Amino acid sequence: MVMVEAAAERGKQLSSRVSEEGAGWACSRIGTFDRLRPKRKGFTWLDPRTLWRSRNEILAGLFGDPSPEVRERWVTGRLDQGADPGFRVRPGLGAAFDFILLGDTGEGDASQYAVVPGLLRIGQGTSFAVVASDVIYPAGSGNEYRDKFFRPYQDYDAPIYAIPGNHDWYDGLGGFMRVFCDAPPLKPGPAGGGLRGLLWRRPETIDESRLAEARKLRSRPSQQAAGPAAQPGPYWAIESESLLVVGVDTGISGAIDRRQAAWLREVSLDPRPKILVTGKPIYTRNEYKPSPLEDGGTIDDIVRDPRHRYVAAIGGDVHNYQRYPVRVGDRVIQYVVSGGGGAFMHATHTIGRVDVAGVHEDDFKCYPLRGDSLSFYSQLYARRLRMKWLYLTPAEAACVMSERIGNTPVRPIESPVRITPRVKWAARLLGSWPWPLRLPVGRVFHRYLSELSDWDTPPFFKQFLHMSVTPDALTLRCFAATGCLDQELEPPLEDEVRIALS
Repeated sequence: MVMVEAAAERGKQLSSRVSEEGAGWACSRIGTFDRLRPKRKGFTWLDPRTLWRSRNEILAGLFGDPSPEVRERWVTGRLDQGADPGFRVRPGLGAAFDFILLGDTGEGDASQYAVVPGLLRIGQGTSFAVVASDVIYPAGSGNEYRDKFFRPYQDYDAPIYAIPGNHDWYDGLGGFMRVFCDAPPLKPGPAGGGLRGLLWRRPETIDESRLAEARKLRSRPSQQAAGPAAQPGPYWAIESESLLVVGVDTGISGAIDRRQAAWLREVSLDPRPKILVTGKPIYTRNEYKPSPLEDGGTIDDIVRDPRHRYVAAIGGDVHNYQRYPVRVGDRVIQYVVSGGGGAFMHATHTIGRVDVAGVHEDDFKCYPLRGDSLSFYSQLYARRLRMKWLYLTPAEAACVMSERIGNTPVRPIESPVRITPRVKWAARLLGSWPWPLRLPVGRVFHRYLSELSDWDTPPFFKQFLHMSVTPDALTLRCFAATGCLDQELEPPLEDEVRIALS
């Protein structure tokens, strides 16, 4: 704990909020992560085969999401196998402990491996880690866990728990349940009739010998979650004396089935303070997206109920960091997006001035900073399209975003910057400046172009959370991973908030 606090103090002076160097723009030395990468060809979303393997997302939206029925079969099977009936995890934590949380990890390429050295440094002595959504891209296959889970985290010396994201469900949750719950395969079930049944991607058969070899990479006793500490299913509650960490499975579409909703209501009545970990964030991009419950209401109705004592709700799925301190009655709940653990970066420069749920723009935090997001995407597309005029320096991007949002640049600007028509047109093409006809470019950019804008060179603008729990408070810290050696040795602290538990 003392080591992390010291690292946090140093990290504040090294962050993107202080200097361009802290953001990774002056990356003179590539980090050691480069040695960790597998030698095979890297992951890319530009490959049509990758998108085809992810087709169940579109099919579920068009023809209905079958994951609630499949989840029911998994949960029933786990109970038959002797899992804790309350889906509680009891790792024997005391009143004070630390843990790591990261989301959307499993591309198995440079953007994932760049997070590992800083995570291992900051994560020393933590009791466990949680992966919040999308452990394996593109389709959750159990045959891809070696390079996308076991090998990256082989030196993390504590158990890792997870909640599945939509991509883990594209394999029918087969790989996820086999790895995290040691569950045997389900018997093949129907994917529905009609076009969905015809096109639906069926789960892959897991190569058990290959998986057994992969498991050896994380086989130390300290890394195992056995007995009362084992993960019982795709949703769970990790118990400690001071806090409950409650993880829910939002499937492909974000909805919560009736059985899981009943469990969530029951576990939420526990008198201890709680944080929710979910595959779909409740607030993101200045929008409110509460996941619906099958029997009525939303997850956020449960989070907001003062009897349940939730102090934070943390979601993956969106590949960046955002924090919204929302006042609910006489208390503040921290709603967090933490999906920067290893996949392509969703742009933050398309997030408008924040006002959702009464959150003031000055209280909203994000990483990367909007200006850094805009500058990097301008650099990327200036190269791809061979349009040099499209490139905006970090200072230009920060100033144009400040004018667009109406705030003071988060990072001090050393010399004056003139916002020229070229700068505005570049920002307009990249989704951060309004078009004359109010075309929804920002939304399209976030939904499609970000996904097709993966890269494998620093700065990566990845992040993970370090959580410190005491009987009185939960301290949430967001550390950055740029892929630069300096930021590996001293991970920048991009955000910190202390949340009272008493």
